[in-house]
Amino acid sequence: MTHVKVTAALTARPGHVEELASLLLGMAPLCRAEAGTLRWDIWQDHARSDYYVLDALYVDYAAVAAHRETAHYKDYLVRIGDLAELTTMVLVPVSVE
Repeated sequence: MTHVKVTAALTARPGHVEELASLLLGMAPLCRAEAGTLRWDIWQDHARSDYYVLDALYVDYAAVAAHRETAHYKDYLVRIGDLAELTTMVLVPVSVE
């Protein structure tokens, strides 16, 4: 089984910092409660209050797919384009010998 890490960098659009923060904070308990979610954390740049990083770790791709079918993720997709610029990465571990 290969764990999957999803990292998203979000820069709030002007005037939407509080709304973005509210959306992310509201998602945290829902995402953390999903089966297959090992971690789901929100980070904020200490020097830029408009910049957030979501850092999630899932047991496998099936858990990521299940997350993307939830109502809260679909709501996030509808709202995020108005609130922030977004870059998302889906990562798998690299074996280092």
